[in-house]
Amino acid sequence: MEEKLISKKKPAYPISAALSDYLSEHGRNIKIPIYYDDLLRFQGAIEILDENENDTLWIKTYYAEHERDEIEYSLKQMYSILHSDGRDDILPYLSIDSIDFCTFGNTKPFRVKVRNIINDNYIFLYIKKADASRIYGLELEDLLSPNHINFLVHKDTLIEDHILGIPGDTFISQRLEYLSEQDKKALAKEFVKFNERCFVRLLADMRSYNYVIVITQDFDRVQYRIRAVDFDQQSYEGNPKVYLPQFLKENNALVNMTLSVLTDESIEQYKKEERSLLAKRANSEQERLEDLLNCMRNDTLSQPSKIKQLKIGLYEMTKDVNFKKSKNMGELLSNALDFIKRNYVNENPYIIK
Repeated sequence: MEEKLISKKKPAYPISAALSDYLSEHGRNIKIPIYYDDLLRFQGAIEILDENENDTLWIKTYYAEHERDEIEYSLKQMYSILHSDGRDDILPYLSIDSIDFCTFGNTKPFRVKVRNIINDNYIFLYIKKADASRIYGLELEDLLSPNHINFLVHKDTLIEDHILGIPGDTFISQRLEYLSEQDKKALAKEFVKFNERCFVRLLADMRSYNYVIVITQDFDRVQYRIRAVDFDQQSYEGNPKVYLPQFLKENNALVNMTLSVLTDESIEQYKKEERSLLAKRANSEQERLEDLLNCMRNDTLSQPSKIKQLKIGLYEMTKDVNFKKSKNMGELLSNALDFIKRNYVNENPYIIK
């Protein structure tokens, strides 16, 4: 698939009143001591280079002395709200080591390094302009994937936890060729599952720099998990293939590896496994998921031409007439999840119907 099929610039969509109410009900919408626009008041910055002296597209920001203390104090409070009970008694033990700004991408995030001065442990927080597409993507990731997502929203500001892992493009270029045969099979299995998960939940543009690879050492093997880190293209694109990472050229090395180490039967088996897991998660989170989908069904998240293209494409792939009847992205996602839930029940002889 050509890269031009991915929209170069997706518009940011505002948070609707219904979505704001949903976030409040589930503890995501909360008063915060600092806003995205406050961090834009930096007075200077320097480029951040990687170990090979390449531009990382991040800059290290500097603030006027009379504002720095207030900003750092507010960021410490932000950490306490996100990771604790919001009280100030932990603030003396925290240090804001850096505030970096990304010059690339739709959300142009700030990355804040928060360090515990007692033991030098640190984490990163990201502060971004809130976009309804991304918020829906984050919430769907929390509900439908094996991964927990920690984020907060207030008005037009979004705060996210850093997602640990090796950037996919870095892993592919520096580590992939050195994997053992067994590790390649383990990673290939995860790529098939990740591919299926993105497609069913309509998360697009999973090029290699938009996900990370998490490595976990088990007692007799290494396990791999692929985690999305960019959710801006949730339920926006019109071409169904854009929701399948296998068709993005940046992932060709993973695709070729998968085809070389897994049989067609194994690939189909792992697809079915992931659909079953998605169906189970959707059923277990049914009430909250339905509340979220109601918000999506009454929201504007894409353009009419893209909605028309996607519903025709999904109908041609599944022959499910419900896709043709869908009026918006929320209905398309609802019908995609209903499709896999119906198949899960119909194909599983052990389900009590």
